[in-house]
Amino acid sequence: MIELLIATTNPGKFAEVRDFLRDLPLRLISLRELANPPVVIEDGESFEANALKKARTLAQFSGKMTLADDSGIEVDALDGAPGIHSARYAGPECDDGANNAKLLGALTNVPAAKRTARFVCALALCAPAGAGLREWTVRQSCEGKIAFAPKGNQGFGYDPLFCYPPLGKTFGQIDRHTKAGVSHRGKALGEFAKLLPLWINFTANRPRQT
Repeated sequence: MIELLIATTNPGKFAEVRDFLRDLPLRLISLRELANPPVVIEDGESFEANALKKARTLAQFSGKMTLADDSGIEVDALDGAPGIHSARYAGPECDDGANNAKLLGALTNVPAAKRTARFVCALALCAPAGAGLREWTVRQSCEGKIAFAPKGNQGFGYDPLFCYPPLGKTFGQIDRHTKAGVSHRGKALGEFAKLLPLWINFTANRPRQT
């Protein structure tokens, strides 16, 4: 069975990946299971660049095929900001509350019609040097609008501010299962789960029967 390192210490994110890949012959490993993994500085100019950097670094460190992601929110009225800086929008030591407050402040007096935004997720898969350092990426997004105030206590990050029009609710107001079916990360993981058997020869890794 192939081992796949999921480059996250977030248990919720790990569970989400596990749900999408549960039908594949994989043993998933959390970054929390590794001793002293390197800290990867996300200094790329795109979501894909950051995801690839994490996947490459951790694949080389662990010797295992590695899946990493980078995601964030792009707001049209702010010319796509905070974008790749979403996690550190209010500063390097900020939390979700500070990021949300800064985003709301930046959109003061911006009317509902112009508060369009999207969540973006890029997934990167990297094989270690022993497997030829092959790389693949998947990118998906989810369109919505920024609310005028946080709503709901589900999810994390900008979820309480991101209104998803088809449901008339923010991501902070919907459960994890519903969100996974429509979100940027859910779409990317769904595409990834379909493509992974084309990228990896699972048959060659099955034990021989005698």
